[in-house]
Amino acid sequence: MAKIFNLFFIQPVKNKEYIPALGYDVLTPFYDTVARLTTREKSFKTALVKQAKVEAGQRVLDLACGSATLAILLKTAAPKAEITGVDGDPRILEIAREKTRKDDLEIQFDEAMSFALPYADAFFDKAVSSLFFHHLTRENKLKTLREVFRVLKPQGEFHIADWGLPANLLMGISSKFIQLLDGFETTGDNFRGRLPDLIKRAGFENVEETNRFNTVFGTIRLLRSRKI
Repeated sequence: MAKIFNLFFIQPVKNKEYIPALGYDVLTPFYDTVARLTTREKSFKTALVKQAKVEAGQRVLDLACGSATLAILLKTAAPKAEITGVDGDPRILEIAREKTRKDDLEIQFDEAMSFALPYADAFFDKAVSSLFFHHLTRENKLKTLREVFRVLKPQGEFHIADWGLPANLLMGISSKFIQLLDGFETTGDNFRGRLPDLIKRAGFENVEETNRFNTVFGTIRLLRSRKI
């Protein structure tokens, strides 16, 4: 019982190079199942793909791609686009590569930290991110946003789906589990609705919320921004 309590109610270690998808390495194999059952994953990721409007020939970065669910949706929607997934977690990248092999999809996966992307300036036409920024401290949120800004071409778009300001009291109560799991320090800006302002501080313009999804763990908000 003590081990179970420690797993779910003690803060993840923050001095690691990355925070695993569910806060702990031991939970990584269960990420797809948990996301599907608790976050309305199919609905909000389908909406994010539709919003991104990826076209043939475009280079698209899936930032913190995790197990590649979003990258696969992007490639399926735009088979002639060049999709690249990047993540700092080697274990979840193994899952991502295995999924794409099974689906016979050509997607590149790179292991790197979000605030030190291994790509040239103005390389991508678009970037997307799903349920990632709440893992980062404010400092690393800004560093990551500036890195995305750097690797996007002029007029490039950044599309984000992440936990945001709870839509009502029930969503506020539900969001406490995510804060317990991922840490109050990193999730605070998200649940206070500050992510759009941080995106603007990194240089993006035309920052707007496009949609929202209430889930068992809080409100997921979709954001769109552009590098002018």
